[in-house]
Amino acid sequence: MILLNQLLFGPTSETVMYPAYANWIRSHRDLPLRLNQWCNVVRWEFKNPQPFLRTREFLWQEGHTAFANKKDADAEVLAILELYRRKKSEKEKFAGGDYTTTCEGFIPAVGRGIQGATSHHLGQNFARMFGIECENENKEKQLVYQNSWVLPPEPLVYGYGT
Repeated sequence: MILLNQLLFGPTSETVMYPAYANWIRSHRDLPLRLNQWCNVVRWEFKNPQPFLRTREFLWQEGHTAFANKKDADAEVLAILELYRRKKSEKEKFAGGDYTTTCEGFIPAVGRGIQGATSHHLGQNFARMFGIECENENKEKQLVYQNSWVLPPEPLVYGYGT
């Protein structure tokens, strides 16, 4: 495919949002921080888009959180994805995350799986990268623990009316 104009595609919302987190979070009293957004996403990592199932550009909902401790971050990953049945492997997980949980479906007509939703425990990896710290109860600086999750629109399309 030849593009007439050059385009810039960012990898994920984290790289846009998390520098602001570093400015917003100062104390454990600022946590948990929970943000929700709807945004368009463009993906070029697969060869054969499927209309209504997996297109190159689509709207999705994603959540991003920050916690003072791993225990609370872990609890939210499981709460968001209570019905998810498995964790992604090291090769499948979100790059930069500690672990990823997912709910996927198989579409026999096209012989492919499709992502239903994912939830990622990001640990302190992005906090370290973007300097997102809080002052804990002992007035010591510490990195926050973060999560993100997404529900793409495809489950809404193929689940409608069921």
